[in-house]
Amino acid sequence: MTATDRLATGTHRRPRTRQRPRPRPRPYTATVTADVGGRRRRRKAVALLYVLPALLPYTLFAVLPALHTAYLSLFDWDGVTLPSFVGLDNYRRVFADPQLRAASWHAGALIVFFSALPICLGLVSAAIVSRRTGRGTALIRALLFLPQVIPLVAVAIIWRWVYAEDGTLNQGLRAIGLGGLADSWLGSFTWALPAVGLIGTWVVSGLCMVLFLSGTQRIDQEIYEAARMDGAGPIREFRSITVPLLRPEIAVALSITVIAALSSFDLIYITTGGGPGNTTVVPGILIYRLAFGGGAVGLASALAVVLTAVISVAVLVINRLAKEAP
Repeated sequence: MTATDRLATGTHRRPRTRQRPRPRPRPYTATVTADVGGRRRRRKAVALLYVLPALLPYTLFAVLPALHTAYLSLFDWDGVTLPSFVGLDNYRRVFADPQLRAASWHAGALIVFFSALPICLGLVSAAIVSRRTGRGTALIRALLFLPQVIPLVAVAIIWRWVYAEDGTLNQGLRAIGLGGLADSWLGSFTWALPAVGLIGTWVVSGLCMVLFLSGTQRIDQEIYEAARMDGAGPIREFRSITVPLLRPEIAVALSITVIAALSSFDLIYITTGGGPGNTTVVPGILIYRLAFGGGAVGLASALAVVLTAVISVAVLVINRLAKEAP
């Protein structure tokens, strides 16, 4: 059949058209991943902008001075003349110095007064205060926390008056017939370090109590009620419930107090100045003497770097043990 016949009979077939292939949809997962990645980057950028105002002064006044101190520890410098490079010789002298060993022992003894005693007293006082619901509870908390609010310089001056030969402590001992126990506490080779340590105990105990009180508020009271139904008394509750559940707060308190003990300076400088003799010299006092009194800025910088490393390791160990404890 010709084309004319097909037109006449109406049997003309339309030419076949080639169908276009349907476009494949884009992978959905790739789009979602790209969107999520973009949102994360934007969030990180916004977070960095929020942190930047605090990060800049911290870098300027903390990070850069620390790096500069580490740099100075490699030189023999008196603070005036040109420094001479000595490498790690200052660190060798630090570990060989008998004064540093004595100062380290004194700092270790202060850990007992700044850490162990305040944490024990803070746990006991927090357990007692948390059970009180009377009208005087807020006043008791304020009085126990008051030493933490007072500037440490003022605290040191107050306790110098208390420990003086005609101070409050000796007058109180004489008033109750114990005048034979009166002593020049801060001038005694035997009692100077414990006397300063007890000041630290008085100051830090309030901070530990507040930390532990905040921790007791998150402990479910049903645990205590179940223990009372089983016949547990207050001491058993404290030992089996309160102390184990306050492990995070104890780790924080231990970190803060260990740092305070190892880096102590102002309290000892104002009360005893490191004396009598060298009985209360700690690394902070030794750094001050070397840098500003002995003309050994490089050696003092090396001691400061070692002290910073010891404090950092101590804090890391405390936090690691707190996390691994059952």
